[in-house]
Amino acid sequence: MLEIKNLHAKVEGKEILNGIDLTIGAGEVHAVMGPNGAGKSTLAAVLTGKPGYEVTEGTVLFQGQDLLAMSPEERAWAGLFLSFQYPIEIPGVTITAFMKAAVNAKRKAAGLPEMKTGDFLKLMKEKMAFVQMKPEFAKREVNVGFSGGEKKRNEIFQMALLEPFLSILDETDSGLDVDALKIVADGVNALRNPERSAIIVTHYHKLLEYVQPDFVHVLKAGRIVKTGGRELIDAIESKGFDQF
Repeated sequence: MLEIKNLHAKVEGKEILNGIDLTIGAGEVHAVMGPNGAGKSTLAAVLTGKPGYEVTEGTVLFQGQDLLAMSPEERAWAGLFLSFQYPIEIPGVTITAFMKAAVNAKRKAAGLPEMKTGDFLKLMKEKMAFVQMKPEFAKREVNVGFSGGEKKRNEIFQMALLEPFLSILDETDSGLDVDALKIVADGVNALRNPERSAIIVTHYHKLLEYVQPDFVHVLKAGRIVKTGGRELIDAIESKGFDQF
């Protein structure tokens, strides 16, 4: 699904990624762990096309397409989704209006007609129930006045509605309490299937107690220095990242 080869990237003239190699297959969940400043969020930003990040070397293929040649919108339409560390508020825009626009933009890019309002509302109701989101949230402005846990539940709802092929959770567990962590984990686990994959970017082990990754990668100084399974999480918890 995703193939990264020798990826180098700069931010404000400083090289942050120093040769990332990573392959993710369909249906796989990968955890990318590392200390602050290792390049984890930079990797997520580069994959989703965030402005200000300059790729200086390397290739990224997503579903066989050159991801780096695509605009951020094209990446989203192709099935890439980013869960933000700090979800933004959008005053004046309801969740219903926001998600209807997102769903129809994706359908348009695929050459499909817009979804009828009645069909969309039915689908939205089903997905809200799926992530245990209260129906009244449909009329609320996007993330305005939401608690941390409510913002995370809203993002999982967006994932469920958009059905991305690859979801990137960029330190989405930062600052969350146990209840909010379980919201994120339950959503990721519920959406797991043989066609959809996820990258969980984190420097904590807590979220990975609830979501069992297929592979764990340790990122340091812009490179993946170790790849393994659950044993890496245990090693990090006991001895930290300095051992690698």
